[in-house]
Amino acid sequence: MSTDPTDPTDPTGPASPTHTPGTSRPFDDLLEEAVAAPTAGWDFSWFDGRATEARPSWRYAESMARRLAHAQASLDIQTGGGEVLASAAALPPLAVATEGWPANVAKATALLHPRGVVVVASPEDAPLPFAGEAFDLVTSRHPVKAHFDEIARVLRPGGTYFAQHVGPASVFEVVEYFLGPQSAETRNSRHPDLERAEAEAAGLEVVDLRAERLRMEFFDVGAVVHFLRKVIWMVPGFDVETYRPRLRELHERIEAEGPFVAHSTRHLFELRKP
Repeated sequence: MSTDPTDPTDPTGPASPTHTPGTSRPFDDLLEEAVAAPTAGWDFSWFDGRATEARPSWRYAESMARRLAHAQASLDIQTGGGEVLASAAALPPLAVATEGWPANVAKATALLHPRGVVVVASPEDAPLPFAGEAFDLVTSRHPVKAHFDEIARVLRPGGTYFAQHVGPASVFEVVEYFLGPQSAETRNSRHPDLERAEAEAAGLEVVDLRAERLRMEFFDVGAVVHFLRKVIWMVPGFDVETYRPRLRELHERIEAEGPFVAHSTRHLFELRKP
């Protein structure tokens, strides 16, 4: 979901598609379509015209591409389907990506191998399967968890970690609609100050750290269903049948009032290994 046409993983539709309350499609049709839609990879074009999300001002994909163009050996962690990495015009002589979800491993391999990128299947919580000081640039867009000790281990001295992270309480309007109020600990679990402390404890220096809160709009209940099927950690164990009554209430609310508004949070990290 995007209003930034430079982001290759998101649609380029208008920031605010026209929506007239009471004119959407039948509830069951929207659910059926959303359940049938494939969820592999990080291509969000399915949402075009059905949901939007403002993009951070730092334009991560472009900034990442500039760094890749000057690197000698790069690692993209939790690459998803490889869409963001593949958007870079130039890649280093050695470019590697890791991914833990089998469906995404296959998609990333098909997309990135023609570019000379080696895709390695690696669980998100496992140590990185590389020797120490193997890379001068490590990147990641929306890692589930950044293991800074491992990032520091595989970076060469003077190397850079450049990444866009999901921030605290991101899209919690959706999360709490289905799960109810969340604890302060849960809401703050991705806070950039906590991650800064973890990075510094791993021996990395913070060169840049910026955070933004960004407006999202869901224009039909099917977009919410597809979002929760794709971003599975938002409402763990989500399925349409379990939440059907709540989904129907949301459908009627959107019909009556217009888009369901939420807010994502993002922060940009640039770290350096001394």
